[in-house]
Amino acid sequence: MKTWLQSLKSSWALAFTFLWIIIIAMQWVSFASELWLEETRALVLTTITMLALVKILLPFRPWIEFIVKAVTLFFILYRTLVSYSIIIPFGGVANRLDQFISNMSPYVWFSLIAWLVIEMVPLIVTTKQRILVFVGINIAALAVLDSFTPTVLWEEVAWIVFAGMGWLVTQHLQYFRQHYPQGWKHIRRYPYKIAANIAVIFALIIMAGVNMPEVQPALTDPYTAWTQRISSTTAGTTNGSGALNQRMNTASGYSRQDNRLGGGFNFDYSPVMTITTNQRSYWRGETKRIYSGTGWSDGGNDDLTPNEVPMTAELENTQETRHSTEQVVQTVTMQNDQSYPVLFGAYSVHRVQSVDRDSRANGLRWNPQQAELLWNPSSRRTAYPKTYTLVSHVPVIPEKELRTKSFNELYGKSKQEAYLQIPDELPQRVRDLARNVTSTAKTPYEKVGLLQQYLQQNYAYTNNPDLSRKRSRDFVDAFLFEIREGYCDYYSTSLVMMARSVGVPARWVKGYAPGQQTFSDDATTGDGDESMSSYSVTNADAHSWAEVYLGEYGWVPVEATPGFDMPLLTEQEDTKTPDASEVKDQPEPEQPEQTPQMAPGEGFKIHPVIIGSAVAILLLWVAYIIWRNRADIHFYLLRLRTGKPLTPDEKVVVETEHWLRYMRRKGFVRASHETLRESVDRWSQEAPERAAILHQLLGRFEQARYSPSSVTAEDWRSVRQQASLLQKGPWMKRWAGRRAKPDQKDEG
Repeated sequence: MKTWLQSLKSSWALAFTFLWIIIIAMQWVSFASELWLEETRALVLTTITMLALVKILLPFRPWIEFIVKAVTLFFILYRTLVSYSIIIPFGGVANRLDQFISNMSPYVWFSLIAWLVIEMVPLIVTTKQRILVFVGINIAALAVLDSFTPTVLWEEVAWIVFAGMGWLVTQHLQYFRQHYPQGWKHIRRYPYKIAANIAVIFALIIMAGVNMPEVQPALTDPYTAWTQRISSTTAGTTNGSGALNQRMNTASGYSRQDNRLGGGFNFDYSPVMTITTNQRSYWRGETKRIYSGTGWSDGGNDDLTPNEVPMTAELENTQETRHSTEQVVQTVTMQNDQSYPVLFGAYSVHRVQSVDRDSRANGLRWNPQQAELLWNPSSRRTAYPKTYTLVSHVPVIPEKELRTKSFNELYGKSKQEAYLQIPDELPQRVRDLARNVTSTAKTPYEKVGLLQQYLQQNYAYTNNPDLSRKRSRDFVDAFLFEIREGYCDYYSTSLVMMARSVGVPARWVKGYAPGQQTFSDDATTGDGDESMSSYSVTNADAHSWAEVYLGEYGWVPVEATPGFDMPLLTEQEDTKTPDASEVKDQPEPEQPEQTPQMAPGEGFKIHPVIIGSAVAILLLWVAYIIWRNRADIHFYLLRLRTGKPLTPDEKVVVETEHWLRYMRRKGFVRASHETLRESVDRWSQEAPERAAILHQLLGRFEQARYSPSSVTAEDWRSVRQQASLLQKGPWMKRWAGRRAKPDQKDEG
């Protein structure tokens, strides 16, 4: 037992080394959190931690240590698989073993790699130079991944820097212990001083980093130049409102993948299409109904399978409004060579008039549930039509009438359960917030209006949200409670999920905002003397919004993003068509002037607790320095007051006043009739072990005050040391316990 405790006492450096390795490993697990399953993350972290503890706490022979670690590893693997219901144990030992062997892959490989890391890193990284190289490689790797992946990794880099500094301190102390045993024996008597100095250095580094001025680079680095060139040549092809790459170098455009929303993007103003129409509208593309927690995914739904439809046939829409509508004709002319999965149209398309000026073309598919007009390029020679003409029926919403319709009147037994889907993992605070915001509303229309107003008034629009605030894994939860800023995807997805939380069926829609009106020859007068206008749509107009289902009134678009405006919900009942002049005067919110550009990583902030701790450490350190040098500070103030430096005699007198005040605080008070010598004689009898110090201090005082010979600077330093010794050690407590008051002593 004694040998084991001695081994533990001498393994402090190894323990701290494993601590820094585990911290670094945790940052890589954090990066992989979006890629790995939860059980994989738990398995890796538990394996690394437990194997490190075995190494520290059980210093066996190598072959025994190997067996213990192997047993520990497979025990952890088995318990993890059971805890996450990957295997459900039943039967005897043989049956359970067979289950374990059958389901251990690929998890066992993660465990073995974790074991390899915890074994090899302490053996290889053994010097300051290797620590610097190892930490530098990790920082460089995370910096590259931060740039080329959707994940923001500045916080992980900060933790690796912290672990690297701690590792260097550990290695330095270990080196000092091995090469200077006598010096180590001396400094180990003061562990608190060593820890305090290390804490002060770390705090200074943290505060310097927090308060470092932000300076824009004078030269463009190669990576930024490369990404700018790539974004200028490929803008609008794979990125968009969905922000596929989730980084500031992503360009706006129509998104192709919506299962992972978020991040930031640059505005790309390259043209997409020109639309000539009799009504300014949002150009609707696809809709989604299944929220995954990170985005939208409707794959694998058999009821959403589209149907082949012939040209010019009326398109069935089972959920279209049964009230008045306005016919909108639009001719779309593509301005790029990109291929899109849908044909874009105003609201819900009712009929296709022509594709590439051919009224008999095929290749159209219609999804009546989602009101999507899909394009099948396999049946045509061109990947995507250059021009097409669509006819849409846009609903005219009687707002006053709709505002009074209750849940039962709108839905009855048809509640559209498919559009009330909420994942079990959605945090409860999202549902609670939706209920609190809509608590004063009684009808679905009023509830949606309050949610729309709340999002527009309480969250800031930016194309580059500060993702360093993000902690929650849920996209909506992180936006509502942590990031609190974003663009259309953040607002539209949040509105859909909050509407569903209060019982209103809703779905997510993506497409394009109206674009800029152009005054060219394209704006002509169509059949029936309808006034036609032409709109230029760019990749910067890529947009997403929400649609809520309001029973017989059908699906109604709702705009939650600040600065954007959709007239359908706000149209008055007594008007059959939207006010054209009001629509045309709408602001163009998609301009980048709404928010300043930010450099990647600029939003990173150190946690307030860490900053507060660093400030507290520095304040305590400053207070300690002032207290330790209080005598010099006092002498300096006296020098300012007298206008000249104090002589050694004067310093001795001042120091005598200091240690006498200290004695008085401890209860040793001079009687009014006593001289200092009489008091010192009495105190010396009560504490004979300190009589020599007291008489030395007394002698220097009498020399400084009464003797014709002056006190030298060396004598003054001796007085200071003796006064310091007087206040140290446990003897003062014993002395205070058996001291007697002066008057009582005289009476005895």
